[in-house]
Amino acid sequence: MSDSKIGVTLYTLRDYVKTPKDIADTLKKVKAIGYEHIQLSALGDIDAKELADMIHSEDLHVCATHVGFDRLQDELDAVIEEHRLWGCKNIAVGSMPRPYWDMEGGFSKFAEDASEVALNLQAAGMTFSYHNHHTELIHVGDRIGLNILIEDSDPALGFEIDTYWIQYGGGDPTVWIAKVKDRCPIIHFKDLAVVGREQVMAEIGEGNMNWPGIVAACEAANAQWYVVEQDTCAGDPFDSAAISCRNMQAMGL
Repeated sequence: MSDSKIGVTLYTLRDYVKTPKDIADTLKKVKAIGYEHIQLSALGDIDAKELADMIHSEDLHVCATHVGFDRLQDELDAVIEEHRLWGCKNIAVGSMPRPYWDMEGGFSKFAEDASEVALNLQAAGMTFSYHNHHTELIHVGDRIGLNILIEDSDPALGFEIDTYWIQYGGGDPTVWIAKVKDRCPIIHFKDLAVVGREQVMAEIGEGNMNWPGIVAACEAANAQWYVVEQDTCAGDPFDSAAISCRNMQAMGL
């Protein structure tokens, strides 16, 4: 397996992974672009073993996944077995479920419940991380929501810091990456550009993010994987994924 830390989440290519044939074709294209590592997310219905065979046939490595929190609470044994098939040990959840947002003390309650999942996965030799958006940067009393999740959770819970959403929410990605040192197996690389008067997502290196600082922060925090995610692309998402890959390689990643 390559020493590269660069990966791409299939969420970026979600319109092209709806059927088993779509998935097979997309994996071939991802490999041809130059990625060796992928994060599974937003896939259509497919048997876990069939998916494993597709991944292995393209000589790709699953560095991480996104899994719904309900499955992690209700079907954890099945989730663990699927990940063993795929050779993946890093699991993340894409956001905090709506009920936690609506309850008083919801951030602390989610930190408690997510910690239980994280400890169970840790016992199975896997990691569990939380992926942020900008909304976790709201103030809850005298604390910021994301700080509550970090401070009120067991150290077994990791954080999949999303650089774009931190910047979009008025935060500094380098600061938040430093806050989760040794708790961030995966960092989502996503650039922010300004088009007209709007902030938009851009290919890595094509926007205004401080990539030298972010990369240095990732290295200091012992992040393992730099996963490209671009929720919206101005053109073909495969072209966007290719631009991000080339630019990250040019950065020496």
